[in-house]
Amino acid sequence: MMREVKLVDIKAQYDEIRAELWREWEKAFDSMQLVLGPNMTAFEKEFAAYCGVEGAAAVDSGTSALLLALRSMGVGEGDEVIVPSWTFFATPESVLLAGAHPVMVDIDEATFNISPRKVREFVETACRLDGDYPVDRKSGKKIKAIIPVHIFGLPAAMDELMAIAEKYHLLVLEDCAQAHGAEYKGRKVGSIGDCAAFSFYFSKNLSALGEAGIILSRHPGYIEAIQKLRVHGQTDRYSHSLIGYNARMDELQAVVLRLKLKKLDEWNRRRKRAARMYDERLADLPLLLPARPDGMESVYHLYVIRTPERDRLIEYLKQRRIGVGIHYPLPCHLQPALSFLGVHAGSLPVTERMAKEVLTLPMHPHLTDEDIGYVTESIRSFFQNR
Repeated sequence: MMREVKLVDIKAQYDEIRAELWREWEKAFDSMQLVLGPNMTAFEKEFAAYCGVEGAAAVDSGTSALLLALRSMGVGEGDEVIVPSWTFFATPESVLLAGAHPVMVDIDEATFNISPRKVREFVETACRLDGDYPVDRKSGKKIKAIIPVHIFGLPAAMDELMAIAEKYHLLVLEDCAQAHGAEYKGRKVGSIGDCAAFSFYFSKNLSALGEAGIILSRHPGYIEAIQKLRVHGQTDRYSHSLIGYNARMDELQAVVLRLKLKKLDEWNRRRKRAARMYDERLADLPLLLPARPDGMESVYHLYVIRTPERDRLIEYLKQRRIGVGIHYPLPCHLQPALSFLGVHAGSLPVTERMAKEVLTLPMHPHLTDEDIGYVTESIRSFFQNR
Protein backbone atom coordinates (compact mmCIF):
# COMPACT_ATOMS: atom_id res chain seq x y z
CA MET A 1 0.00 0.00 0.00
CA MET A 2 1.33 3.43 -0.97
CA ARG A 3 2.45 5.59 1.97
CA GLU A 4 0.72 8.93 2.67
CA VAL A 5 2.67 11.96 3.95
CA LYS A 6 0.71 15.04 5.00
CA LEU A 7 1.87 18.56 4.22
CA VAL A 8 0.97 19.49 7.82
CA ASP A 9 -0.46 17.42 10.67
CA ILE A 10 -2.59 19.59 12.93
CA LYS A 11 -4.27 16.70 14.73
CA ALA A 12 -0.94 15.25 15.90
CA GLN A 13 -0.23 18.49 17.78
CA TYR A 14 -3.67 18.42 19.33
CA ASP A 15 -3.18 14.81 20.43
CA GLU A 16 -0.05 15.81 22.39
CA ILE A 17 -2.01 18.22 24.58
CA ARG A 18 -5.51 16.69 24.43
CA ALA A 19 -5.86 15.43 28.02
CA GLU A 20 -4.38 18.51 29.70
CA LEU A 21 -6.26 20.82 27.35
CA TRP A 22 -9.68 19.50 28.33
CA ARG A 23 -8.81 19.74 32.02
CA GLU A 24 -7.85 23.40 31.59
CA TRP A 25 -10.87 24.12 29.41
CA GLU A 26 -13.13 22.74 32.15
CA LYS A 27 -11.63 25.30 34.55
CA ALA A 28 -12.29 28.08 32.03
CA PHE A 29 -15.87 26.89 31.56
CA ASP A 30 -16.35 26.81 35.34
CA SER A 31 -15.37 30.48 35.59
CA MET A 32 -17.08 31.49 32.32
CA GLN A 33 -14.67 34.42 31.98
CA LEU A 34 -14.22 33.71 28.29
CA VAL A 35 -12.77 37.02 27.05
CA LEU A 36 -9.96 39.12 28.55
CA GLY A 37 -9.52 36.33 31.07
CA PRO A 38 -6.63 35.14 33.25
CA ASN A 39 -5.26 32.70 30.67
CA MET A 40 -5.04 35.45 28.04
CA THR A 41 -3.22 37.72 30.48
CA ALA A 42 -0.87 34.91 31.49
CA PHE A 43 -0.16 34.02 27.87
CA GLU A 44 0.70 37.64 27.05
CA LYS A 45 3.34 37.63 29.79
CA GLU A 46 4.68 34.17 28.93
CA PHE A 47 4.99 34.80 25.20
CA ALA A 48 6.53 38.24 25.70
CA ALA A 49 9.11 36.72 28.06
CA TYR A 50 9.81 33.93 25.56
CA CYS A 51 10.58 36.51 22.88
CA GLY A 52 12.53 38.84 25.17
CA VAL A 53 10.05 41.74 25.08
CA GLU A 54 8.12 43.35 27.93
CA GLY A 55 4.92 44.47 26.22
CA ALA A 56 2.27 42.23 24.65
CA ALA A 57 -1.38 42.49 23.63
CA ALA A 58 -3.27 39.38 22.55
CA VAL A 59 -5.82 39.65 19.73
CA ASP A 60 -8.09 37.45 17.66
CA SER A 61 -5.89 36.91 14.55
CA GLY A 62 -2.60 37.71 12.88
CA THR A 63 -4.37 40.12 10.54
CA SER A 64 -5.76 42.04 13.51
CA ALA A 65 -2.27 42.04 15.00
CA LEU A 66 -0.86 43.76 11.91
CA LEU A 67 -3.73 46.23 11.66
CA LEU A 68 -3.80 47.22 15.33
CA ALA A 69 -0.01 47.51 15.43
CA LEU A 70 -0.08 49.90 12.47
CA ARG A 71 -2.83 51.98 14.04
CA SER A 72 -1.06 52.12 17.38
CA MET A 73 2.05 53.46 15.63
CA GLY A 74 0.04 56.22 13.98
CA VAL A 75 0.13 54.82 10.44
CA GLY A 76 -2.88 55.91 8.43
CA GLU A 77 -4.19 58.15 5.69
CA GLY A 78 -1.47 59.95 3.75
CA ASP A 79 1.15 57.34 4.64
CA GLU A 80 2.89 54.57 2.73
CA VAL A 81 4.38 51.39 4.13
CA ILE A 82 7.10 49.37 2.40
CA VAL A 83 6.23 45.66 2.24
CA PRO A 84 7.25 42.60 0.23
CA SER A 85 4.83 41.26 -2.34
CA TRP A 86 6.08 37.76 -1.50
CA THR A 87 3.88 37.20 1.54
CA PHE A 88 0.36 36.25 2.51
CA PHE A 89 -2.22 38.79 1.38
CA ALA A 90 -2.86 39.98 4.96
CA THR A 91 0.41 41.94 5.01
CA PRO A 92 -0.47 44.56 2.35
CA GLU A 93 -4.16 44.20 3.18
CA SER A 94 -3.59 45.37 6.76
CA VAL A 95 -1.80 48.47 5.48
CA LEU A 96 -4.84 49.35 3.37
CA LEU A 97 -7.22 48.62 6.24
CA ALA A 98 -5.23 51.10 8.34
CA GLY A 99 -5.89 53.73 5.66
CA ALA A 100 -2.34 53.77 4.29
CA HIS A 101 -0.94 52.43 1.02
CA PRO A 102 1.50 49.53 0.60
CA VAL A 103 4.60 50.00 -1.54
CA MET A 104 5.65 46.52 -2.64
CA VAL A 105 9.32 45.87 -3.33
CA ASP A 106 11.21 42.80 -4.51
CA ILE A 107 12.81 40.08 -2.43
CA ASP A 108 16.25 38.57 -2.01
CA GLU A 109 16.52 35.54 -4.28
CA ALA A 110 18.39 33.37 -1.78
CA THR A 111 16.29 33.98 1.33
CA PHE A 112 12.86 34.94 -0.15
CA ASN A 113 12.82 37.83 2.36
CA ILE A 114 12.39 41.51 1.54
CA SER A 115 15.55 42.89 -0.06
CA PRO A 116 17.20 45.68 1.97
CA ARG A 117 18.86 46.83 -1.25
CA LYS A 118 15.47 47.27 -2.92
CA VAL A 119 14.10 49.08 0.13
CA ARG A 120 17.04 51.46 0.10
CA GLU A 121 16.77 51.97 -3.67
CA PHE A 122 13.12 52.92 -3.36
CA VAL A 123 13.71 55.37 -0.53
CA GLU A 124 16.73 56.97 -2.20
CA THR A 125 15.52 57.11 -5.81
CA ALA A 126 11.71 57.21 -5.75
CA CYS A 127 11.43 59.55 -2.79
CA ARG A 128 12.42 63.09 -1.84
CA LEU A 129 13.26 64.16 1.68
CA ASP A 130 10.74 66.42 3.40
CA GLY A 131 12.67 67.38 6.50
CA ASP A 132 13.92 64.06 7.84
CA TYR A 133 11.23 61.93 6.20
CA PRO A 134 11.06 60.40 2.70
CA VAL A 135 8.06 61.31 0.56
CA ASP A 136 7.06 59.29 -2.49
CA ARG A 137 7.59 61.59 -5.49
CA LYS A 138 4.81 59.87 -7.42
CA SER A 139 2.04 59.81 -4.83
CA GLY A 140 3.12 62.61 -2.51
CA LYS A 141 2.57 60.32 0.48
CA LYS A 142 4.99 60.07 3.39
CA ILE A 143 6.89 56.79 3.82
CA LYS A 144 6.10 55.89 7.41
CA ALA A 145 7.15 52.27 8.02
CA ILE A 146 8.66 49.02 6.77
CA ILE A 147 7.10 45.59 7.35
CA PRO A 148 9.74 42.87 6.98
CA VAL A 149 8.12 39.43 6.81
CA HIS A 150 10.22 36.62 8.28
CA ILE A 151 9.08 34.36 5.48
CA PHE A 152 8.79 30.58 5.88
CA GLY A 153 10.43 30.86 9.34
CA LEU A 154 13.71 32.53 8.26
CA PRO A 155 14.49 35.95 9.76
CA ALA A 156 14.82 38.92 7.44
CA ALA A 157 18.06 40.92 7.27
CA MET A 158 17.15 43.05 10.27
CA ASP A 159 20.46 44.90 10.78
CA GLU A 160 20.31 46.39 7.30
CA LEU A 161 16.60 47.17 7.53
CA MET A 162 16.92 48.77 10.96
CA ALA A 163 19.81 50.91 9.67
CA ILE A 164 17.62 52.18 6.83
CA ALA A 165 14.78 52.82 9.26
CA GLU A 166 17.02 54.73 11.65
CA LYS A 167 18.50 56.88 8.88
CA TYR A 168 15.10 57.88 7.51
CA HIS A 169 13.09 57.84 10.75
CA LEU A 170 10.88 54.95 9.66
CA LEU A 171 8.97 52.60 11.93
CA VAL A 172 9.56 48.85 11.68
CA LEU A 173 6.75 46.35 12.18
CA GLU A 174 8.00 42.75 12.11
CA ASP A 175 5.56 40.30 10.54
CA CYS A 176 6.41 37.16 12.51
CA ALA A 177 3.40 35.09 11.44
CA GLN A 178 5.62 32.24 10.20
CA ALA A 179 8.57 32.56 12.57
CA HIS A 180 7.66 31.75 16.18
CA GLY A 181 10.98 31.13 17.95
CA ALA A 182 13.25 32.03 15.02
CA GLU A 183 16.41 33.90 15.97
CA TYR A 184 18.42 36.70 14.37
CA LYS A 185 21.95 36.94 15.77
CA GLY A 186 20.85 35.47 19.08
CA ARG A 187 17.66 37.53 19.42
CA LYS A 188 14.18 36.18 18.93
CA VAL A 189 12.30 37.72 16.03
CA GLY A 190 9.67 40.07 17.36
CA SER A 191 12.15 41.74 19.72
CA ILE A 192 13.98 43.89 17.16
CA GLY A 193 11.54 46.30 15.49
CA ASP A 194 9.21 48.87 17.02
CA CYS A 195 6.33 46.37 16.98
CA ALA A 196 5.86 42.76 15.99
CA ALA A 197 2.74 40.91 14.85
CA PHE A 198 2.29 37.15 15.26
CA SER A 199 -0.41 34.89 13.89
CA PHE A 200 -1.50 31.75 15.71
CA TYR A 201 -3.55 30.42 12.80
CA PHE A 202 -4.05 26.69 13.24
CA SER A 203 -1.21 25.63 10.89
CA LYS A 204 1.52 27.83 12.45
CA ASN A 205 4.48 26.60 14.49
CA LEU A 206 2.63 27.89 17.56
CA SER A 207 -1.02 27.53 16.71
CA ALA A 208 -4.46 28.02 18.15
CA LEU A 209 -7.29 25.63 17.42
CA GLY A 210 -8.69 28.21 15.05
CA GLU A 211 -7.53 31.85 15.00
CA ALA A 212 -5.55 34.10 17.34
CA GLY A 213 -2.70 36.60 17.27
CA ILE A 214 -0.52 38.85 19.40
CA ILE A 215 1.41 42.12 19.16
CA LEU A 216 4.72 42.62 20.94
CA SER A 217 6.43 45.96 21.49
CA ARG A 218 9.15 47.54 23.59
CA HIS A 219 7.12 50.78 23.52
CA PRO A 220 4.47 50.82 26.30
CA GLY A 221 2.41 53.47 24.49
CA TYR A 222 1.79 51.18 21.52
CA ILE A 223 0.63 48.34 23.76
CA GLU A 224 -1.69 50.65 25.70
CA ALA A 225 -3.24 51.85 22.44
CA ILE A 226 -3.73 48.27 21.21
CA GLN A 227 -5.37 47.26 24.47
CA LYS A 228 -8.00 49.91 23.76
CA LEU A 229 -8.27 49.24 20.04
CA ARG A 230 -8.97 45.52 20.51
CA VAL A 231 -12.10 46.24 22.57
CA HIS A 232 -13.89 49.02 20.66
CA GLY A 233 -11.61 51.76 21.95
CA GLN A 234 -12.85 51.30 25.51
CA THR A 235 -11.19 52.97 28.46
CA ASP A 236 -13.76 51.42 30.78
CA ARG A 237 -17.17 49.85 30.34
CA TYR A 238 -19.35 52.00 28.04
CA SER A 239 -16.64 54.66 27.74
CA HIS A 240 -14.82 54.82 24.39
CA SER A 241 -11.90 57.14 23.68
CA LEU A 242 -11.35 56.09 20.06
CA ILE A 243 -12.81 53.99 17.24
CA GLY A 244 -11.60 50.45 17.62
CA TYR A 245 -12.48 46.85 16.81
CA ASN A 246 -13.82 43.67 18.36
CA ALA A 247 -10.46 41.88 18.25
CA ARG A 248 -10.01 40.13 21.57
CA MET A 249 -8.33 36.75 22.00
CA ASP A 250 -10.82 34.39 23.62
CA GLU A 251 -9.93 32.48 26.76
CA LEU A 252 -10.21 29.02 25.17
CA GLN A 253 -7.57 29.83 22.57
CA ALA A 254 -5.35 31.30 25.27
CA VAL A 255 -5.48 27.95 27.10
CA VAL A 256 -4.40 26.16 23.91
CA LEU A 257 -1.53 28.57 23.32
CA ARG A 258 -0.22 28.38 26.89
CA LEU A 259 -0.02 24.60 26.65
CA LYS A 260 1.58 24.63 23.20
CA LEU A 261 4.11 27.32 24.12
CA LYS A 262 5.68 24.82 26.54
CA LYS A 263 6.29 22.51 23.58
CA LEU A 264 7.31 25.09 20.97
CA ASP A 265 11.08 24.75 21.34
CA GLU A 266 10.89 20.97 21.09
CA TRP A 267 8.58 21.13 18.10
CA ASN A 268 10.92 23.62 16.42
CA ARG A 269 13.88 21.31 17.10
CA ARG A 270 12.01 18.53 15.31
CA ARG A 271 11.38 20.84 12.34
CA LYS A 272 15.08 21.75 12.18
CA ARG A 273 16.05 18.10 12.27
CA ALA A 274 13.63 17.32 9.44
CA ALA A 275 15.06 20.24 7.45
CA ARG A 276 18.61 18.93 7.89
CA MET A 277 17.51 15.52 6.65
CA TYR A 278 15.90 17.10 3.60
CA ASP A 279 19.06 19.13 2.98
CA GLU A 280 21.30 16.07 3.15
CA ARG A 281 19.13 13.83 1.01
CA LEU A 282 18.33 16.40 -1.69
CA ALA A 283 21.74 18.11 -1.89
CA ASP A 284 22.90 16.43 -5.11
CA LEU A 285 19.67 17.01 -7.06
CA PRO A 286 19.01 19.93 -9.46
CA LEU A 287 17.07 21.86 -6.81
CA LEU A 288 17.61 25.08 -4.91
CA LEU A 289 17.18 24.35 -1.20
CA PRO A 290 16.40 26.79 1.65
CA ALA A 291 19.20 29.20 2.50
CA ARG A 292 21.02 29.05 5.84
CA PRO A 293 22.52 32.56 6.24
CA ASP A 294 25.01 33.11 9.06
CA GLY A 295 23.41 34.44 12.22
CA MET A 296 19.90 33.45 11.19
CA GLU A 297 18.15 30.50 12.82
CA SER A 298 15.10 29.40 10.85
CA VAL A 299 12.26 27.47 12.47
CA TYR A 300 11.11 26.04 9.12
CA HIS A 301 7.45 26.88 9.23
CA LEU A 302 7.69 25.74 5.62
CA TYR A 303 10.40 23.85 3.75
CA VAL A 304 10.41 25.44 0.30
CA ILE A 305 12.50 24.26 -2.65
CA ARG A 306 12.86 25.65 -6.17
CA THR A 307 12.90 24.00 -9.57
CA PRO A 308 11.84 25.11 -13.07
CA GLU A 309 10.11 21.72 -13.26
CA ARG A 310 7.89 22.57 -10.30
CA ASP A 311 4.51 21.80 -11.86
CA ARG A 312 5.52 18.36 -13.14
CA LEU A 313 7.15 17.51 -9.82
CA ILE A 314 4.00 18.50 -7.93
CA GLU A 315 1.85 16.17 -9.99
CA TYR A 316 4.33 13.35 -9.54
CA LEU A 317 4.37 13.75 -5.75
CA LYS A 318 0.60 14.03 -5.53
CA GLN A 319 0.29 10.73 -7.38
CA ARG A 320 2.46 9.23 -4.65
CA ARG A 321 0.14 10.66 -1.94
CA ILE A 322 2.65 13.24 -0.75
CA GLY A 323 1.19 16.52 0.45
CA VAL A 324 2.69 19.49 -1.37
CA GLY A 325 1.86 23.17 -1.72
CA ILE A 326 2.80 26.39 -3.47
CA HIS A 327 3.53 29.47 -1.34
CA TYR A 328 2.61 31.64 -3.21
CA PRO A 329 1.29 30.99 -6.74
CA LEU A 330 0.13 34.59 -7.31
CA PRO A 331 2.17 37.32 -5.58
CA CYS A 332 0.31 40.11 -3.83
CA HIS A 333 1.12 42.77 -6.43
CA LEU A 334 -0.63 40.67 -9.10
CA GLN A 335 -3.75 39.98 -7.04
CA PRO A 336 -6.92 41.41 -8.65
CA ALA A 337 -7.88 43.18 -5.42
CA LEU A 338 -4.64 45.22 -5.56
CA SER A 339 -4.66 46.04 -9.26
CA PHE A 340 -5.53 49.67 -8.43
CA LEU A 341 -2.01 50.07 -7.01
CA GLY A 342 -0.67 49.82 -10.55
CA VAL A 343 2.18 47.39 -9.87
CA HIS A 344 2.21 45.48 -13.14
CA ALA A 345 3.62 42.10 -14.17
CA GLY A 346 7.37 42.39 -14.65
CA SER A 347 7.74 45.01 -11.91
CA LEU A 348 9.11 42.56 -9.33
CA PRO A 349 11.04 39.98 -11.37
CA VAL A 350 12.50 37.90 -8.52
CA THR A 351 9.12 37.60 -6.79
CA GLU A 352 7.44 36.62 -10.05
CA ARG A 353 10.08 34.00 -10.84
CA MET A 354 9.71 32.46 -7.38
CA ALA A 355 5.96 32.15 -7.93
CA LYS A 356 6.65 29.89 -10.92
CA GLU A 357 9.36 27.73 -9.31
CA VAL A 358 8.71 27.20 -5.59
CA LEU A 359 7.33 24.04 -4.05
CA THR A 360 6.55 23.39 -0.38
CA LEU A 361 7.36 19.91 0.95
CA PRO A 362 5.79 18.28 4.02
CA MET A 363 7.03 19.99 7.20
CA HIS A 364 5.69 19.58 10.71
CA PRO A 365 7.01 18.33 14.07
CA HIS A 366 5.54 14.86 13.65
CA LEU A 367 7.28 13.85 10.42
CA THR A 368 9.04 10.51 10.83
CA ASP A 369 12.35 9.49 9.30
CA GLU A 370 10.37 7.11 7.12
CA ASP A 371 8.16 9.99 5.93
CA ILE A 372 11.18 12.05 4.95
CA GLY A 373 12.81 9.06 3.32
CA TYR A 374 9.70 8.44 1.23
CA VAL A 375 9.45 12.08 0.15
CA THR A 376 13.12 12.40 -0.77
CA GLU A 377 13.27 9.07 -2.59
CA SER A 378 10.18 10.07 -4.54
CA ILE A 379 11.83 13.34 -5.59
CA ARG A 380 14.98 11.43 -6.53
CA SER A 381 12.89 9.03 -8.59
CA PHE A 382 11.27 11.95 -10.43
CA PHE A 383 14.60 13.36 -11.55
CA GLN A 384 16.00 9.95 -12.47
CA ASN A 385 13.02 9.10 -14.67
CA ARG A 386 12.16 12.44 -16.26
